[in-house]
Amino acid sequence: MILVVLIGVLFVGGVIAWISERINPDYPRLIALVAVLLDLLLMVILLSGSAGSEAQWLASIDAQWMPRFGISFYLAADGLSGLLLLLTAFLGVIAVGSAWDEIKDRPGFFYFNLLWTLAGVLGVFTALDLFLFFFFWEVMLIPMYFIIAIWGHENKNYAAMKFFLFTQVSGMLMLISILVLAYFHYIQFGTFSFNYHDLLAVSTGGELEMWVMLGFFIAFTTKLPSIPFHSWLPDAHSQAPTAGSVILAGVLLKTGAYGLIRFAVPLFPEASLAFAPVAMTLAAISILYCAKVAFAQSDIKRLIAYTSVSHMGFVTLGIYAWNEQALQGAVMTMLAHGLSAAALFMLAGSLQHRIHTRNMQDMGGFWPKVPHMATVALFFSIAALGMPGLGNFIGEFLALLGAFQSNITLTVISAFGLIFASVYSLWVIQKIFHGEFASTNFDDSQLTDLSRREMVYFGAMMLGLVWMGMYPQTFLDMSAAALGGLLAGSQELVTSVVQN
Repeated sequence: MILVVLIGVLFVGGVIAWISERINPDYPRLIALVAVLLDLLLMVILLSGSAGSEAQWLASIDAQWMPRFGISFYLAADGLSGLLLLLTAFLGVIAVGSAWDEIKDRPGFFYFNLLWTLAGVLGVFTALDLFLFFFFWEVMLIPMYFIIAIWGHENKNYAAMKFFLFTQVSGMLMLISILVLAYFHYIQFGTFSFNYHDLLAVSTGGELEMWVMLGFFIAFTTKLPSIPFHSWLPDAHSQAPTAGSVILAGVLLKTGAYGLIRFAVPLFPEASLAFAPVAMTLAAISILYCAKVAFAQSDIKRLIAYTSVSHMGFVTLGIYAWNEQALQGAVMTMLAHGLSAAALFMLAGSLQHRIHTRNMQDMGGFWPKVPHMATVALFFSIAALGMPGLGNFIGEFLALLGAFQSNITLTVISAFGLIFASVYSLWVIQKIFHGEFASTNFDDSQLTDLSRREMVYFGAMMLGLVWMGMYPQTFLDMSAAALGGLLAGSQELVTSVVQN
C-alpha cells in the first residue's frame, strides 16, 4: 500500500499545487516541496524498515484491474527499485529548489507537471504489470513535454517536439512488443497476461524473439540515450528550464537503464546474449563519440548533455556484460550520475538565470566574483571525470571491471572515455572560472554567488557522492539480492532454452 501512497502523494500534490495558484502564486512551490519531502520521508522509512530483511521484495500490491485481459494493478519494489525511488524523490526536492526563483509564469501548472512527471517515474520503477508499466511510461513523458514547451528557452517548441517524437515512436515499438508477449502467453497458456512473472515463462524463440526484444531495446536506449537514438537529448537539455534538466538528467535517463535491467534482458535472455556484442559496441561508440562532440560545444548545457550520453554508455556496457560486478557498476553509475549531472545542470541554469547566456565564449574569470559557485563546479566536474573517493569512480570502475570479463577489446576502448572526461571537465572549469574576467555581454552586477538555499542543495548532493565513494557497500548491499535474482533467472532461462 505504501507504493500507492508514494505515487498518489505526487498526483494529488500536483493537482493541489495547480489549484492553489488562484489563491497565492507562492503556494504551488510550497505544496510541491511538501509533497516531494513527504515522499522522500516515506521512502527512507520503507528502505530502513527493510534493512536486514532477506525478502526480495520490500513492498508490493497486486489488485485486479482488467481481469478479462489479464491486466492487474501490480506494483512492487525490491532493492534496485528502492534505490531509484530514493534517487527520484531526492532529485525531486532538488528540482523544486532549482525552480524556486526561476519559474514565475504559471507556477501552478509548472509544479503540476513536475510532480506528475515524478509520479510517472515512480510508477515506471515499481510497475510489474507491463500494461501498467507502459501507462506510467506515457504519464512521465507528456508533462515533461509541457515543461520544455512552455517554460523552455528560445527554441523550446522544436526541442519539445523532438523529445516527444523520439520517445513516443520508440514507446510505440515497446507497446507492440508487450502485446506480442501477451498474445504468445495466450497461445502457450490459454490466458492473456501482462504480469511480469508470467511473461518470463513465455517462449517466443528464434528470429521473432530478437525482433520483440529490439522493441524494448530501442525504447529504453532512446531514453537512456545511446547512439544512434541520442540526438533529442542535447536539444531538450539546452532548451529546458533548470528543473526540467535536473529531472531529465537525474531521473528520466535512468528509466531507460532500469528498463534494460528489469525487462529487456530477463524477458529475452537468449536474444540479449546474442545481441550483447552489438549493444556493447554501441555503448563504446557512445562513450567516445559523445565525449569528442562535447569538445565542440560552446553552449554549456549542450556540452553537459553530450557528457551525459557519454557517461551513460558505461551503464549500457555494464548491463550487457551481465555479470554481478558489471550490473553493480551500472547501478552505481546511474545513482552517481544522477547526482553529478543534476548538479552540473543546476549550476549551468544558475549561471544562465544570472547572466542570461549559456555561451561559454562570453564567460571567463568568474572565480573571484563567485568563489562558492566555482568551488562547487570544480567538485562536481571532478566527480564527473571519475575521481577516486566519489561515487562516479566506483560505478565506472565496477562497470569496466565486469565488462572486462565479457569483452576485453570493447572494455579497453571504452576506458579511453575516462581520459576524455578529464580533459573536457577541466576545460570547462578553466574556460568559465579562470582567465581574464569577461563582462562585455552582460551586467556583471547580476553575477552573484550561490545563496544559502542553493548551497544547501549542492551540499546534499556532495554528501551523497562522497557517501557513495567512501562507503559504497551501503548501496551495493541494497541492490545485491535483486540483481542476483535477475542474473539467476536469466541464466536458468538460457539453460532451459538450450536444452530444449
